[in-house]
Amino acid sequence: MAISDSTAQRYTAQDPDVRLMLQVRDDNAGAFEELMHRYQNRLVSLMTHLVGKRDMAEDLAQDVFLRIYRARKRYIPGSKFSTWMYTIANNVASNALRGLARRKEVNLVGRESGEQGADPLAAKALAASGLMPTRQLDKAELSEVVKVAVSALNERQRMAVLLNKFEHLSYEEIAEVMEQSPSAIKSLLSRARANLREMLEPYLEQGVKV
Repeated sequence: MAISDSTAQRYTAQDPDVRLMLQVRDDNAGAFEELMHRYQNRLVSLMTHLVGKRDMAEDLAQDVFLRIYRARKRYIPGSKFSTWMYTIANNVASNALRGLARRKEVNLVGRESGEQGADPLAAKALAASGLMPTRQLDKAELSEVVKVAVSALNERQRMAVLLNKFEHLSYEEIAEVMEQSPSAIKSLLSRARANLREMLEPYLEQGVKV
């Protein structure tokens, strides 16, 4: 889809990361380093939640930046830079998860991208974490409970929740990243929250928010 001059100008004016990416398009190495500095940790965290392996997540984040650099000459601002970047990240993560499924090298809970909700083993995963609701948990432990529960969502629900809750993208931005309509994303997040509430119900009184 063609991007109008007015759209490109609007995002260039509003988003400092877009302005940096335009400098990258002009082969400014310093601008590319600055974008990596701003987003590398966030990308690694997102990928870790998606694939479950820190070392693999770091490699995938580097792949995202490599794709961004290779695409620099074709770059035209049509959205926020972060939305464009997470669209690339979503494709990279989806390809990686399909590869893992084919090779059967790992057994990630709830990795499938179908419309089923939480994996039936989610409760066992929470129990195995040792973080049981029978005792008062501290803030770090509650955070780990939420992390385990999010990892038990299917791939599409997990990506939508991570982009919404942790990266603070709007429904419209998530829809662009995941190539769906905003209404479909709203429904996807609603199902994800229902699944999380079901898994986290024993912990809700301790301050876990869904």
